[in-house]
Amino acid sequence: MKKGILLLTSLLLVTTTAAQEAAKDTVPDKAERPAFESSYIIDNPTDLLYQKNSLEFMINHRMDMVNDGNLIGLFGSANIRLGLTYTLHERLQVGFGTEKVNKYQDFNWRVALFRQTRSGSMPVNISYYGNFVIDARGRENFILDQHRYSYFNQLVISRRFSRLLSLQIAPSISHYNVVPEGMRNDVVGVAIGGRYKVSSQTSVLLDYSQPLANNWDSSFDPEPGFSLGVEFATSGHAFQVFISNLKGIIPQDNYMFNEDPFKPFDGEFLIGFNITRKYNF
Repeated sequence: MKKGILLLTSLLLVTTTAAQEAAKDTVPDKAERPAFESSYIIDNPTDLLYQKNSLEFMINHRMDMVNDGNLIGLFGSANIRLGLTYTLHERLQVGFGTEKVNKYQDFNWRVALFRQTRSGSMPVNISYYGNFVIDARGRENFILDQHRYSYFNQLVISRRFSRLLSLQIAPSISHYNVVPEGMRNDVVGVAIGGRYKVSSQTSVLLDYSQPLANNWDSSFDPEPGFSLGVEFATSGHAFQVFISNLKGIIPQDNYMFNEDPFKPFDGEFLIGFNITRKYNF
């Protein structure tokens, strides 16, 4: 009888252990927490996608250059964009925005291709961001309606290294249907950005955008973009305030046409902010 009980107990232990091992093999690897807390790291998109049926409202604001003698840009001309994005699926987000200066109307989308896992089996996040932009200025600025169109495609590769540090690199290509003579219609670029948390809700942000292709006429060659700022984030809000040399808000505008170098000691920079508000449905 005792032998039978011991045999039965041994069989139960072996069966339980095997079941636990099988369960471990079938449980999917959990995704790492998002690398960033806002859909933009100052001037470039991040890989952040909110949960399904989330709506994000965004305000992007760029003041005038500080060295223009208008009280650190407050009294000069400003560029503003208002945007909405909606998460159709945990891996798909679509949006629309409108910008002041060139009356850009942008239709954009973000797709999560791969996600960093907690086990390290997938070491990085890889996402695709794209947009289609219409320049809505008066007809006198264009010969054909197709001349209004521009496009932007970017691959965002990011990694959450720790609770404090996240970095990303994002190669891109910008295209304008019509550009001034001497310019290329397409410009390849790469952005490098990072976030370092200094408290539970406060982070330091760095964003650098480098156009890689030279134009046939070197006087049209764009300047690289450099931005440095601070982000204050909660579960539903993110507020970024920063200094930058990029007046544009639409990515391809900055990669193609930025004429201002970043010279902070000469006052060649501007002050800007981004505000996002998330709603869950």
